[in-house]
Amino acid sequence: MTEQASHTHGGTEIPLLTVTIGERLDRAVAEFGEREALVDLVSGRRWTYADLGRDVERVARGLAALGVVKGDRVGVWAMNRPEWVLVQYATARLGAVLVNVNPAYRTEELAYALRQAGVSLLVAQGSYRDADFRAMVAGVRGRCPELRTAVFLGEPSWADLLRRGDEARPGPREVLHCDEPINIQYTSGTTGFPKGATLSHRNILNNGHCVGALLGYGPEDRICVAVPFYHCFGMVVGNLAALSHGACVLIPSEGFDPAATLRAVESERATSLYGVPTMFIAELGLPDFASYDLSSLRTGLMGGSPCPAELMRRVRTDLHMPEVAIAYGMTETSPVSTMTRVDDPEEHRVATVGRAVPQVEVRIADPATGRTLPRGTVGELHTRGYSVMLGYWGEPERTAEAVDAEGWMRTGDLAEMREDGYLAVVGRIKDVIIRGGENVYPREVEDLLHTHPAVADVQVVGVPDERYGEEVCAFVVLREPAGALGREEAVAREIAEFCRGRIAHFKTPRHVRLVEGFPMTVSGKVRKAELREAAARSLGR
Repeated sequence: MTEQASHTHGGTEIPLLTVTIGERLDRAVAEFGEREALVDLVSGRRWTYADLGRDVERVARGLAALGVVKGDRVGVWAMNRPEWVLVQYATARLGAVLVNVNPAYRTEELAYALRQAGVSLLVAQGSYRDADFRAMVAGVRGRCPELRTAVFLGEPSWADLLRRGDEARPGPREVLHCDEPINIQYTSGTTGFPKGATLSHRNILNNGHCVGALLGYGPEDRICVAVPFYHCFGMVVGNLAALSHGACVLIPSEGFDPAATLRAVESERATSLYGVPTMFIAELGLPDFASYDLSSLRTGLMGGSPCPAELMRRVRTDLHMPEVAIAYGMTETSPVSTMTRVDDPEEHRVATVGRAVPQVEVRIADPATGRTLPRGTVGELHTRGYSVMLGYWGEPERTAEAVDAEGWMRTGDLAEMREDGYLAVVGRIKDVIIRGGENVYPREVEDLLHTHPAVADVQVVGVPDERYGEEVCAFVVLREPAGALGREEAVAREIAEFCRGRIAHFKTPRHVRLVEGFPMTVSGKVRKAELREAAARSLGR
């Protein structure tokens, strides 16, 4: 009997859209004009689709009056605020390329993203908690020669943009095509600097539309989007899925707040809830969890990091989400490549990442040869189809490393395809650490810690963590003798202080181990697997 290959196609039952995001917004306004499109629970502001269309047009004219034209890169650096959505659709209408900037970025990461993408206009909020965005922008402007304008939400510069939009006369719209670039999202690589995954209207609009269809979305659905807009999860699977099906996006809070999320579900009668596993764990762990009326929930999506089977069971029952699904993907694939279905058997829905979504191919290949492997064999998961990015912005060589000549995207994840086509992700080829849904790449942290005057050498690995899935652990060789290992807590505090303001908080090592050297291979490579095992043992995990 011939072995069946680990290669499937998601089918064609959901046709691909061949329009731009602006055209899809126009259609939604025409079809669902008086239905709610966007609700911000923090400010109490609400938009119908007709309201959304008018305000998007206003922001688009304001951006155009500030000199933004087709192809310009416009950065957005903000938490989940309704203006984020307006800028997302306004740039799409102009044909400008939206550059998502992670709000956790600090000066070095901000400067790199602005320079690498050539951002000419940045929309940002002034501050959030202890982060002074305004001061950081001022601090990097001298290193970002293409940045000519910065607009801050809720401040005179934003009011001026809106005033310009009100005063501008509607002009002819640019001729846009759905295959043109519309979005850059930064995803770090193991070699250090982030890579700008460049996505088209066709990429992200179809992915949102497809996921929404698989979740059964319609105009009656109200999606509580607790995941960040700066990720594909929020802006594509959230905003664009809602747009494609006339559903409503609910913004429970600027940053994730489990109580605010459940309050939003209750007060707005949400039918769908999104989150990474740590978010659902936090919601289920609230002391007053039982007091919330969550009976309106029907479905939702969990993704971003491995989803524990027991957690999925609790989400289905305790959160009243019988049709919740698991999705797998990556920024470079817009993002979703595989997904469980609402009518799958429980075992599939809690122990796999589903099967290929419509119009997408998946296969399991030998990482060394690229040969498709038989089903039941562990190998690297590859995806191909409309969802694969246009490439890494300005980096053709790195693009060629990720996408082969036949269009297969190498995910770097190890997976197994079962006989029925469902996939289980079993590990990662890369040393990426996934902390609470955020990717942390060791090389970036190591490069920074190497600049600390007391550090002679450092290796960063991930260790299991009950709350976040993984935490960052740094093995440090000090320049001066370490003395008693009891100094580790003091060194950990010093490293945390050193990282503050230089890299995002989630990349800062939570655990530090002082060592005199590292286990090495004969060829001189560090055995990181042994470091991970040693860290796990020392933490009792």
